[in-house]
Amino acid sequence: MTSSPSSDGGKSAHRMGKWYFGGVASAMAACCTHPLDLVKVHLQTIASTKESLSMSRAFVHVVKTEGVIGLYNGISASMLRQLTYSTARFGVYESAKNFLQSTGQEMNLIVKISISGGAGFFGGIIGTPGDLLNVRMQNDIKVPPEQRRNYKHACDGLIRVVREEGFARLFGGCSMASTRGALMSVGQIATYDTIKEQILYFGLLKDGLICHFASSTVAGTIATGLTMPIDVMKTKMMNAKPGEFRGIGHCFVHTLKVGPSAFYKGFFPAFIRLAPQTILTFVFLEQLKIYFGKDVYF
Repeated sequence: MTSSPSSDGGKSAHRMGKWYFGGVASAMAACCTHPLDLVKVHLQTIASTKESLSMSRAFVHVVKTEGVIGLYNGISASMLRQLTYSTARFGVYESAKNFLQSTGQEMNLIVKISISGGAGFFGGIIGTPGDLLNVRMQNDIKVPPEQRRNYKHACDGLIRVVREEGFARLFGGCSMASTRGALMSVGQIATYDTIKEQILYFGLLKDGLICHFASSTVAGTIATGLTMPIDVMKTKMMNAKPGEFRGIGHCFVHTLKVGPSAFYKGFFPAFIRLAPQTILTFVFLEQLKIYFGKDVYF
């Protein structure tokens, strides 16, 4: 939320966005970073170190087997995920923050972490079906043609999962997705808000594009470190065949057998996907607030 001093009773003017701006901004960012997300999923679902690929080799493999368009496999599911997951978490966080500030309550770091964590957990639940389809559609080209699910798009995937596996399967891996959502939101939203406030408070930068870029870069780095182990297990559970994992504990042990480094498999592509995703999300969000938001006074 951008702010500026005002003569209106000594209050400050804050630029407030619509509740859905976060989801729109995240979807816009996802369109730019989807190929990186696809490669990250491929690296995370490799079963053993013998199959390890570098990020560049994974890119080349996808392009050779599926063409450049293959880098956008699952884009409809990615959009569905952002328009559910990110709309929910940003909407809850911004609404709670605006309410607390309007009542004069302090928004310290602990409060921000609590609100963003809760918002992310809720968003993770709402976004699980899109996340499930996203992982499956991106990973489809890795398996033999006769074993592919071949969802035409996200809506087709939703219908087929319900029809073939039952409604409950749409929320397979929900516990992992919601936990990751909580950590991601703390790493992204709470961190971005705090870093931006400190930069402005100490006068290091003016409230503008450079400030938004710097704040979101730090947020993207912290978010990657917090969520990587959860992200790996979530991806494995969502891509698993029915009954392959008995639960989170079983998935954890299975991953640990490969080695501790398996929890950070695909870390580099995850970071270079999440950093641009975070930067673009907040840059787009701030621009949406500037051009389509409204001023409120606290």
